Amino acid sequence: MLYIMRHGETDWNVRRKLQGHTDVPLNDNGRKMAKDAAEKYKDVHFDVCYCSPLIRAKETAEILLNGRDVPIITDDRLQEMSFGEYEGTENTFAIPDCPINTLFLDPENYIDPPGGAESFESLYARTGEFLREVALPLVGEGKDVLIVGHGAMNSSIVCQVRNIPVKDFWKAGIDNCKLIKLI
Repeated sequence: MLYIMRHGETDWNVRRKLQGHTDVPLNDNGRKMAKDAAEKYKDVHFDVCYCSPLIRAKETAEILLNGRDVPIITDDRLQEMSFGEYEGTENTFAIPDCPINTLFLDPENYIDPPGGAESFESLYARTGEFLREVALPLVGEGKDVLIVGHGAMNSSIVCQVRNIPVKDFWKAGIDNCKLIKLI
């Protein structure tokens, strides 16, 4: 089986700030969410967990799997989508011409703006490579694989596994600490 989960809440989630590659830790509620998820999903078997190297995902995985004999392996390909110079921007929707808004409102017409923001092509390439090289071969061997990641990164995996077009990118939305079975 292949499962996916988004990290617990951070202060930047609460403030609606773009996190991207910025390494923001869980807040107290995010830790509670992960503990609650650990209890809720305690009977779901995992052979291995792959997660983003960013602290909010790593800490979620550690809390979720505390006391279980499940290795947690970080992989840079599971980092959140980079928002470049827009990382740290609070409530982009209050900024009328913010180019990052297209990512959320009209994803199929999103063009990564200058300043280091990542394109869908780059996001899909790295997460697709992870799926092909790591996750799907393990699932093919009968292993139960958990991925702990981020909103956009997780959506890219869900869209690729379920053949969801980019225009429906956010319909795959995964709430914080909610476990989704993909395969």
